[in-house]
Formats: sequence, C-alpha cells, structure tokens
Amino acid sequence: MLRALYSSAAGMQSQQTNLDVIANNLANVSTTGFKKNKVEFQDLLYQTSRSAGAEQGGGNQLPTGLQVGHGSRLVATSKIFTTGELTQTGERLDVAIQGDGFFEVQMPDGSRAFTRDGALKTASDGRVTTSDGLPLQGGFQPIPAGTTDISIAPDGTVTTKGSAGSQNFRVQLVRFANPSGLESLGRNLYRESVASGTAEIGNAGENGFGDLQQGFLEMSNVKVVEEMVNLIVAQRAYEVNSKAVQASDEMMQISNNLRR
Repeated sequence: MLRALYSSAAGMQSQQTNLDVIANNLANVSTTGFKKNKVEFQDLLYQTSRSAGAEQGGGNQLPTGLQVGHGSRLVATSKIFTTGELTQTGERLDVAIQGDGFFEVQMPDGSRAFTRDGALKTASDGRVTTSDGLPLQGGFQPIPAGTTDISIAPDGTVTTKGSAGSQNFRVQLVRFANPSGLESLGRNLYRESVASGTAEIGNAGENGFGDLQQGFLEMSNVKVVEEMVNLIVAQRAYEVNSKAVQASDEMMQISNNLRR
C-alpha cells in the first residue's frame, strides 16, 4: 500500500508537468513561429519478487514472473518542428520559411541564435532586425535609405529599389541534423547545442532547405483541439492517480482498525 502511494504520487507529478507543457502550448497558440512541445514518459524501476523462467524443481520453470512497478516519470519534452500555417500579412519584410530552416541572428553578447519568426523590421541604420532589435545574419544587408520597393524571392534573393538605385543580395538559412535538440531561449529564439549538431548553412529552396514566402508569417503549429484533448487526458490521469492514493489510504486505515 505504501508502494501504491509513492507510485500514484509519481504519476501525479508527471501529469502535473504534462499539464504545464500543454498550458504553455496553448498560451503560444498565436505566437509567430512557435513550435509545440510534446512530453515523453518512462516507467520507473520494478521490484522483482519472482523472475520469469526461474527453476521450480523437476525441470519446471515459471512461465511468468512477479514484478511491481514504482510509477512513471517525465524524461523529455521535445519540440515538434512541423511547419505552421502561413498567414498573409502583405508586409514587405514579413517572411515565412516554408520548409526546413532558421534565420540566424546575432545576440547582444556576440553569440548567435536562430529563429523561425519572420516578422522582420529595419533599424535606423537600415539593418534588418527581429522585433527585439537583434540583427539578422546570413547575408542580410542594410536596406538603403529611400528604398521604395523590396522584393524577396523564394530562393532568398532580395532586390531593393529606390532613390539610390537598386541592389541585390541573397540571404541564407540554417538547419540542424536534430532541431529537437536546440536549446529554447524564449523570445522565439533557439541556441545550438551538442544534441542539435552543428549548424549547416545553405540557400533557400536548395538541397532540402525551405522556400521563403514574402508577405507571409508562419504561425504556431499548435492545434487547439489536439491540446484540449491532451488536457482532458492529463486531467483524468491525474484524477485517477489521486483516486489510487485515496484507495491506498482507506486500505491502510482498515488495516490499522483490525484490532478494534
């Protein structure tokens, strides 16, 4: 009965974390470029009273063993990098990546980070930045003052036209062997890690890199209906584990009252 208490408590703790992840997904249903998390569980150690295949004498063996588990635990929360729905905005510096790839940005400390958020802006000096003012790397060049038209082709070729004439440059994307291994920094940013592998730079629309779509933004890939179903399942699992705690407590109470 004590084992049941601890197993149920472990299950409740796992489902509480599961609920936290689901809540975060739902909170970011409108976040540009957000990638939802999924939780992964494992069962805990087992107490073995009898092993399957143990000798019983006379050449007989146990066909099955006797094992009792100790609950579950949460072992991973992995990002799912499926492409979110593209929403048309018409803004000339809104760029969505349709497929594999990230934009590279420079952090204030000089390190680099990566994002799928294509809501780009121009700074006072013409540099192309994120909404937080982080300058984009990967071939992005400053937009000249007096620019009247900006065209971004699916292959990353950027053409600007204005009073200072026209200019052309090509931007590049970054991808990883294991994007789920990236470290989430918040603010729609990710950082390279040992698990993600080394960043690979390439041209949009080539060798498996995604295309760029000007005037569009990639929305969150969170599906509200799926998350609501997961929310109900997590709530019911938590409730059932709490019932197991109550049942174990009642059985212990009955045992304590045997002498009365």
